[in-house]
Amino acid sequence: MGRSQETSNKKEKEKKKLKKKKDKLLKKEERKANSEKGQSLEDMYAYVDEDGNLTSTPPDPTKKKTVINTEDIAISTSKKEDVEPEDPMRKGTITFFNDSKGYGFIKDHDSQESIFVHINSLEDSVSENDKVTFETERGQKGLNAVKVKLMK
Repeated sequence: MGRSQETSNKKEKEKKKLKKKKDKLLKKEERKANSEKGQSLEDMYAYVDEDGNLTSTPPDPTKKKTVINTEDIAISTSKKEDVEPEDPMRKGTITFFNDSKGYGFIKDHDSQESIFVHINSLEDSVSENDKVTFETERGQKGLNAVKVKLMK
């Protein structure tokens, strides 16, 4: 005669599984019953009081401060004041230059920043520690020096 494939341990595991499912279903129904979803529209309103703070009660009309005239509201971008154009010519010192690779760096006298320079941007031949004048333009990786000339 064949023996049953189901052992007592398997039966217990199956009972625990069913109990867990029932508990989970009960918790789900309880959450649905106590849920705050589906509140009325009035319960979800938020108001701003006279001081600009959010509150759940409507503002008191007697505490209203002033009437705003809609013609006084200016909707536009602010105008820039006339700014004097910067002198495009800058002064600096060549801190590094490699003739074989064709690039180097200039240290700006005013901002002390290091600015990349390519050999194609040179108008005079330069070497390290030469004082130069140059203009800058925005490159892919930052400022690049252009129109580099030796100072006289």
